[in-house]
Amino acid sequence: MKKDRAAFAVHQLKEQGLTLATCESLTGGMLGEAVTAVPGASAVYRGGFITYTNEMKHELAAVPEEVLSRKGAVSKKCAAAMAEGTAAAAHADIAVSTTGNAGPEPSEGKPVGLVYIGIRAFGNTRVKKCSFEGSRASIRKQTVETALKMLCRELKRNCFEKID
Repeated sequence: MKKDRAAFAVHQLKEQGLTLATCESLTGGMLGEAVTAVPGASAVYRGGFITYTNEMKHELAAVPEEVLSRKGAVSKKCAAAMAEGTAAAAHADIAVSTTGNAGPEPSEGKPVGLVYIGIRAFGNTRVKKCSFEGSRASIRKQTVETALKMLCRELKRNCFEKID
């Protein structure tokens, strides 16, 4: 199913003449891998940042230090800033970010399974808060699947808006 969503997203990005970038923390590149596994992804995928530390979130995705110190990396504000900063840095039309706690223990006082997925697209930034259960691997996989669903939803919405 992940491959189908990624293929749909790549196809829609091509059809709509758009580019994509990713910024990943807990998924460690899994989202970018899902996209680049699709033949022809190089036409639309600008690249991605793996920002596992707060320092890298700040340096690569321009997440304000204040967001990281006050809200933490596992927060709605951080996911939004990651998506916005990545879109700007990569000169991409759309950017998707993932940040959260896949475990094995709570981090920053945030429970295992708490994830935020951000998307910057068409002048808007949206963030989805998720509470996933299961193993570390399962939480990471669920995060990628949800991020791809969000991306596909944004691309479908844009396609229908263009048709109207």
